[in-house]
Amino acid sequence: MRPGAVSGAGSIRELVGREAELEMIWTFVGEAAAGGAALVLSGGPGTGKTVLLDAAAAAAASSPARVRVLRAVGAEFEANLGFSGLNQVLWPLLSEAGGLASVYQDALRVALGFGPGPRPDHLVISNATMALLGHAALMRPLLVIIDDAQWFDRVSVAVLAFAARRGVAKVGFLWAIRSGQSGPIERSGVPTHVLRPISDDDAATLLDSSSPTLAPRVRQRLIVEAAGNPLALMELPTALSAPQLAGFETLPRTLPLTARLRTLFEGRITCLPGQTQRVLLLAALDCTGDLRVLRAAAGTSALLDDLAPAERDRLIVLDDVNHRVDFRHPLIRSSVVALSTGGERREAHRALASALLNQPDRHAWHLAQASFDPDEAVAAMLDQVAYRMLHRVDLAGAVTTSTRAASLSPHTVDQARRLAFAAYYGARSGECGIGSRLLAVARQADPSFPGSLRDAATAAYLHIAGDGDVSTAHQLLVDAVRTHPGPWDAAQSPFIEVLHTLVLACSLAGKAELWTLYGEALSRLTPQVPVDLLLRHTVFADPARATAASLDRLEHALAGLRDETDPTIILRISGCARYVDRLHLCREPLQRIAQGSAGARSFEEIALRDLALDCFLTGHWEESERLANEGLGRAKGRHHPLRTSSLRYILALVAAVRGDDDSNRALCDELTSWAVPQGVLSVHYGSLRARALAALGRGDFEQAYQFAAAVSPPGKFASHVGEALFVCMDLVEAAVRTNRLDEANAHVAAMRAEGIAALSPRLALVVAGSAAIACPANIATELFEQALGTPGTERWPFDLARVRLAYGEHLRRTRSTSSSRALLSAALAVFQRLGALPWARRAGNELRATGQVRSTADRPDPVLTPREREIATLAASGLSNKQIAERLYLSHRTVANHLHRIFPKLGIASRAGLRDALLSVW
Repeated sequence: MRPGAVSGAGSIRELVGREAELEMIWTFVGEAAAGGAALVLSGGPGTGKTVLLDAAAAAAASSPARVRVLRAVGAEFEANLGFSGLNQVLWPLLSEAGGLASVYQDALRVALGFGPGPRPDHLVISNATMALLGHAALMRPLLVIIDDAQWFDRVSVAVLAFAARRGVAKVGFLWAIRSGQSGPIERSGVPTHVLRPISDDDAATLLDSSSPTLAPRVRQRLIVEAAGNPLALMELPTALSAPQLAGFETLPRTLPLTARLRTLFEGRITCLPGQTQRVLLLAALDCTGDLRVLRAAAGTSALLDDLAPAERDRLIVLDDVNHRVDFRHPLIRSSVVALSTGGERREAHRALASALLNQPDRHAWHLAQASFDPDEAVAAMLDQVAYRMLHRVDLAGAVTTSTRAASLSPHTVDQARRLAFAAYYGARSGECGIGSRLLAVARQADPSFPGSLRDAATAAYLHIAGDGDVSTAHQLLVDAVRTHPGPWDAAQSPFIEVLHTLVLACSLAGKAELWTLYGEALSRLTPQVPVDLLLRHTVFADPARATAASLDRLEHALAGLRDETDPTIILRISGCARYVDRLHLCREPLQRIAQGSAGARSFEEIALRDLALDCFLTGHWEESERLANEGLGRAKGRHHPLRTSSLRYILALVAAVRGDDDSNRALCDELTSWAVPQGVLSVHYGSLRARALAALGRGDFEQAYQFAAAVSPPGKFASHVGEALFVCMDLVEAAVRTNRLDEANAHVAAMRAEGIAALSPRLALVVAGSAAIACPANIATELFEQALGTPGTERWPFDLARVRLAYGEHLRRTRSTSSSRALLSAALAVFQRLGALPWARRAGNELRATGQVRSTADRPDPVLTPREREIATLAASGLSNKQIAERLYLSHRTVANHLHRIFPKLGIASRAGLRDALLSVW
């Protein structure tokens, strides 16, 4: 049996992250059977020592040598009983002692309590033990396994360590001890392997196997609290309620422990002096470890003396330089809290609140935790804390604080108001389950609450983010706005929440008429409209008709994002930049959010979406695909289809330009099946754009026309539809290719009438290029030259290469062969570099038609991207798509798509030819 093949599903789960130790155990068993060996496994409680011993026993029993296993377990109550441990080990062998010298037989019988006589000399007992073990090993190799050896009596430890150090042929000694609790064994000279905490990735794997339905936020909290302890990862979920596991209820600051986890440290904690336990409870509830705060709360100048017993028992670590105390493991902190009474905890919180009068947020929180009855004064203090957290964009903290404030509210009106606040920002943080539950409780608490602005904003957002339809969400907001005519104070959050939710509903619905209400509501704000709301009205709502003044205002706002720390403002302004080609101006703040900067974890997927879209538009398709997949990975486990659909849209675009029609079709079908029933036309338009782009690549111009025209009808530039700016050249080219010249020219005229060329260099290139494609041949050259002369278009290589390709095709048809070759070669080089295979084939065919013999478009291109090279190498080594996906943090479908592109590049039909093909290329 190889490592990992341990019976019992639980054991297999607990061995996650211990692959290196399992291999070491397998090797150790082989060495012990061949000539003898000794090893000590040292680790904290719950690190998996016993499971590794089980693995060793299983490996020994199934080994070719049929190793015999002798197991013993130390017991704390026998630690002072001489030779009790040796008795456990040797008892099964005493019947085989007849072949030993009589002096050894007598010594063992007396030492183990089976015969009378004076206590033998330790050296005699040690030699007798070695002789007995060696005699038994003559028949079959032996493996002596001792668990919890820190509780073995000292004389037994001395005897067995003596045998282990000197070595007994074909006898292995495997010990497991708790780190720092068995000095004699640790100083015995036997080789020791310390079990370290498992990695966060392994912890996530273990949680996914044992508790697969955890909400992502709960999963991350458990990983942090367990700190790499496998037992804690298995046990902590079982101490939580079903709503907590699903993310419908916020988790307490100190997680509850199961009885099994409490026993890990209970004996050590309860044996401490009472004052030490009291100070430890203060430290556990304070969380910061600041000794100055603890000294003030404890009301003593002898704080270090009070903590000394816990430090000696290795429960805490004192940092005299930084005046801090830290628990050696989060479970110790949780155990201290779990072993206290409710009264003791409230008393400790009151003491901490008194010590933190100069820190309003912490003072209010501890005062709230010390409160047992409703208290409006404390609840009002928590309101201020929640608003400050909101300003820092700590949405999870604001939700928890406001929920606690609601529980302390004496009046149902205040309770409903606070619950609604928590519900709205719970939903905004991506936890729609929490938002729905809190909103329902708020409505039950106060019958007059339904119909309020905050009720409408929360209910509408939950409709949008979940499975509700956008029209219902919009109607909820319409009713709320009409029943609150204003004027509205821009400093009051309910008004702002309604407006931002209304923007979202209008943009998703993709209908111009819905934006009328937003303009009306915006005019009610006093004293002035916030910049992000104004930009969403003047640029984001209908980007094709953005004025020069609004674009200047946008660029000024984008420049200010360098110093902006509020991720909601960054994302709202970056959203305004999306369709007018200014996403590159906010890459740095978006990267800060994507990297999980303080307060931004709830918005990582949105930032990744905008970064991925910018990478797609600027020709960094590998990075675009990686970012989109990373966003989907972070959204895993959350039910937030709106966020995941925007990421799948980008993957559909990447699949379209690469010629991966199967993936493009599957992704677009997925987008459409969700978006259309919910009335989310903006997502549907995005899928139509991706379908049109794919159809153009494969030369199906009729389909491309139908898809593009469904986004923006020819001759009429769609109002309040951002995707219309992305499909305009697609529509013109498809119309020309299907002999719809009138429609093509009508759309060019619409583009010019709306002045979209002034929005960005890319759109100036697109307008001039579209005009050149649609116009008569005798004036096309001038328009193509105008398009290619547009400054700043190098930022968008794919669009630029498409215009060069169209110009080269025009020149070839007008028999300007040498000029066309230069343009077609340049376009081909870009398409090949980007991985736009359908477009590269088309450019190659055109180039060959000019008489140029050498065309790389007609044969497999052996130049692989770095990601393709990495995947090809792993696949050639024998890894499956799933294994490659896990190693590279991709989806298995993405790996399959990469291989689908790699095979034709290398000229092979399956992964069986990968190894030889890679050798020939590299």
